Amino acid sequence: MAKRAGVLHPIIYVRGYAMSRSEIDDTTADPFCGFNLGSTVFRATPDRQKPPRKYIFESPVVRLAKDFGYGDVFGDGLDIVDEEWTRPLSRQAIVIYRYYDPASTLLGSGKTPEIDEFGKGLSRLIGRIRDLVVQDPKNGVNADTFRCYLVAHSMGGLVCRTFLQNPKLDVANTKRYVDKFFTYATPHNGIEVAGINVPAALAANDINNFSRKRMAEYLDLETLFKNTDRVDFVPEQALPSERIFCLIGTDRMDYETAQGLSRTFVGHGSDGLVRIENAWLCGIDREGKESPPIGKAFVYRSHSGFFGIVNSEESYQNLTRFLFGDIRVDIWIDVDEIKLPKGVQAEAAAGKQVDALYQFEILASPRGKLWYLTRRTAEEDSVACLRHQEWVAGGGKRQSLYVSTVFLDRDSRVDPSRKSLAYSMTLGVRVPDYEVARRLWLDQHYEGGYLFRDSAIVEIFPPDDPGKDGWNVFYDWQSNNPGQAGTSLTPKPLPGGKLELAIEFNSEKDPGIRGQVRFIASIWNKWNP
Repeated sequence: MAKRAGVLHPIIYVRGYAMSRSEIDDTTADPFCGFNLGSTVFRATPDRQKPPRKYIFESPVVRLAKDFGYGDVFGDGLDIVDEEWTRPLSRQAIVIYRYYDPASTLLGSGKTPEIDEFGKGLSRLIGRIRDLVVQDPKNGVNADTFRCYLVAHSMGGLVCRTFLQNPKLDVANTKRYVDKFFTYATPHNGIEVAGINVPAALAANDINNFSRKRMAEYLDLETLFKNTDRVDFVPEQALPSERIFCLIGTDRMDYETAQGLSRTFVGHGSDGLVRIENAWLCGIDREGKESPPIGKAFVYRSHSGFFGIVNSEESYQNLTRFLFGDIRVDIWIDVDEIKLPKGVQAEAAAGKQVDALYQFEILASPRGKLWYLTRRTAEEDSVACLRHQEWVAGGGKRQSLYVSTVFLDRDSRVDPSRKSLAYSMTLGVRVPDYEVARRLWLDQHYEGGYLFRDSAIVEIFPPDDPGKDGWNVFYDWQSNNPGQAGTSLTPKPLPGGKLELAIEFNSEKDPGIRGQVRFIASIWNKWNP
């Protein structure tokens, strides 16, 4: 697939945690540290007399090579970090950060360095890549314009954060070259087992790298950590929020590590190892206040394995659209009114405390594709939530929930002659378990019901010149106009060249809910038409 040269930067892949010595040795024996692994799964077919059809995902390495012309950095048995390597490097290079080599009994001393050293090594590796890319004038970059992407799985995301967030670890002064940072299933707020964060005293096999106390140290968050039990913050000076994306797995049942004991003790609401709520990041500005939300999406994949998050079509599409896509859309849900069941409303009017947890489901898929860019459902414990007491405390005024970010790509259109970029979005708001005076209210309750559920098609015609006005956007709820998007939306200009669009929803019943789905859209990677 053709792509604009301006977005094709070297990709540095940073793999996740290896616990045992044998796992470390297996990792270092693999040139691609697992990034070359694909998967083969079944898809159902209309003919029930025939077996399901195989669906093959060839691995991120193969797909990046086929779709975008990327290649590896190995030749004649050498790696670019070897002193004997003297050849220039293509800007379309996949580089594996082999940080476990010193810990291997095959290639190193067998002693695992501290994670701080991994951060320093990443700083040096970026400098090496820069020098080799700049050597070739065909790449069209110099020491100032060179850029790269960091793509990390699990603990690899923490290795990247040590380098990005802790100034002491950027020993080669190369943080400035990182253009975007993508994480798969990284425990950004640590790992919890049976509801308990890994204790700092548990240093065996470097498991304490997932202790929030230890994380605060190597992420240079000790000052902030004194006032919070969270370490899932990235300061603005480390990397702007909009340049970071977190992909979150929600399938715990397909994680087989330790014969399934991991998924058992980590529990529901996880990918089998990392809890969903710990797998995304928040940005903070220079004053310590939260900045605009960092992009995130949810996929029904486990932490690793045959049904793992790295070797899946959904994850590959999120990765490449984040790196190379054309349109960014941040999806928000604004709640403007909540209507209680009449019996519950009567109890509230009588002064009794009413509570409930409203669960918001969101699913988004591009036109003509067989997968979701983001998938948040109640059964997979990945919904966005609003508590009724929070709604009451806010005086019944608008409450806003950020739910996901999707990226659209003109080069991925099924029909290239169609100038629009379109996707389907399903919104569902589950009927909650109402509580009155801390007791379940079961009158007229039916499990699995919805206050609102519908799908909308959103079709975007971006301007030919991304620097000018001229956006045309259409939508329709499918209950009103199946398969079509014929109602025009008027974009509201926002600072920074962004646009705001809103689609109203209203269940028009009792109980019910009213509000809007709000989209913040912007040109992501500027193109020449």
